[in-house]
Amino acid sequence: MRTEPADSASVLVDPLAGRRILVGISGSIAAVKLPLVVSALAQRGAEVRCVLTSSAAALVSPVALASLSRHPCHLDADQWSHHAPRPLHVELAEWAELVLVAPLSATSLGRWVHGLADTLLASILLATEAPVLAAAATNTAMWASPAVRRNWELLQGFERVLPLGPAAGLLACDRRGDGRMAEPVQLLLALESLQLWGWQRDWAGLRLLVTAGPTREPLDPVRCLTNPSTGRMGVLLAQAARLRGAEVTLVHGPLALDPQLLAGLRCEPVETAAQMEQALLRLQPEADAIAMAAAVADHRRQQPLAHKLSKEALEAELTSGWQPVPDLLAGLVARRPAGQRILGFAAQSGEVLAEARAKWARKGCDLLFANPIDQADAGFGVDTNHGWLLGGVGGEQRLQPGSKLAIAQQLLTALRP
Repeated sequence: MRTEPADSASVLVDPLAGRRILVGISGSIAAVKLPLVVSALAQRGAEVRCVLTSSAAALVSPVALASLSRHPCHLDADQWSHHAPRPLHVELAEWAELVLVAPLSATSLGRWVHGLADTLLASILLATEAPVLAAAATNTAMWASPAVRRNWELLQGFERVLPLGPAAGLLACDRRGDGRMAEPVQLLLALESLQLWGWQRDWAGLRLLVTAGPTREPLDPVRCLTNPSTGRMGVLLAQAARLRGAEVTLVHGPLALDPQLLAGLRCEPVETAAQMEQALLRLQPEADAIAMAAAVADHRRQQPLAHKLSKEALEAELTSGWQPVPDLLAGLVARRPAGQRILGFAAQSGEVLAEARAKWARKGCDLLFANPIDQADAGFGVDTNHGWLLGGVGGEQRLQPGSKLAIAQQLLTALRP
């Protein structure tokens, strides 16, 4: 049975398209990045409105934000007006389907967790019942202060809030350390995850090991056997798990992605299948679950050549001197500890479901996700995917076309120990 082609109209729906998103910007130099986020959201079809605190208005132009969002940008002075029949903070709080607070400064964090409503943004945060993504940004010493750490811990317990802590890096104050706000690509990814899954951290306390990307098996110093995998499916699976509370280790081959998509992950870069195998041998015992999304090469040279082959000698070398790569997924299944769950991946063409059934029976993993690579909306190098999940609820489940992050969320729900 050949799987039916995907409905291309359903594939093209962005999870953020049509969503009403309120962007609250507080006083941190990281506020200068928010126009990029607002512009990207508008381009993806979201309806965006912006709120600036008084200190943020000194850093980012309200006119620029109004132009990028196609809506007025609201300031503290707008909160109360005799021309408005209802308070502005209530109107905006009820209007929003998603709220992004970025950067969340130490001051705005303190107002929020202690229930102060003395600014427009603070009032909205207390009034809204929408999910909130809160991306902190502070000076390193401020982030380490007991008061800020205590406030941040309080925020972790808020319902409907997905807190995104700052990363380490070079800050505007010339210090290096924790305090740098998540980059725009990370904010957009977290917002999409919030829309698709919510704020629930059902993977908290669990450790997930993910593989992603291709491997490269060298023939000589300039040629190799590889495949067109970009690593996007595996990386998004890892990031979705991180946002759901998991401690994630990503073993990845050479990726063709924005490096910012790796933020927050413990990464182990490799080149060859042998290097990936060694990493898995070392990391498997500490994992509660494993997702083998990497596209591992099937063959490798018994001994890669130390010199570049001439064109004349290449043909002979392509037909000799190769050996099969050990089955990494089968090896994981054979040596897994009790209770460890394993998800395999099968990139197939033609009779996807029939091939997947045979592979699942052969591999022995708990779950197997099979996706077509001969359709334009799935497989390598695209942002969307679909296919079949074997071993989940009901034994076989059709995963309908959607973004790779949407597919990742469904796989994580099935994989969770």
